[in-house]
Amino acid sequence: MYDIDYTEEALDDLQYFRKHEQNIIVDGIDEQLRYEPLVETRNRKPMRANTIAEWELRIEAYRVLYTVGSQVRIVEIQRIGEKRGNAFFFRGRKTDL
Repeated sequence: MYDIDYTEEALDDLQYFRKHEQNIIVDGIDEQLRYEPLVETRNRKPMRANTIAEWELRIEAYRVLYTVGSQVRIVEIQRIGEKRGNAFFFRGRKTDL
């Protein structure tokens, strides 16, 4: 089992969403990343090289960018946002990866 750790930036991202959306995101993170965060599925995939994270998790319209420390079994949530087309939006602002 992996521990889930949120960066300060990810916590700020999470606060941007309404409470109902926050519950969907946090529940999805716990369900999808607690046991096999490095197994590629239709909702989890490795990302192309970028400066934010190694993996992307899709939870409905939301995207969770994360890295995994295999040695210490910690999933670190880097950012939480939305994806529109090929663009990522964090706290309502478009961000290039």
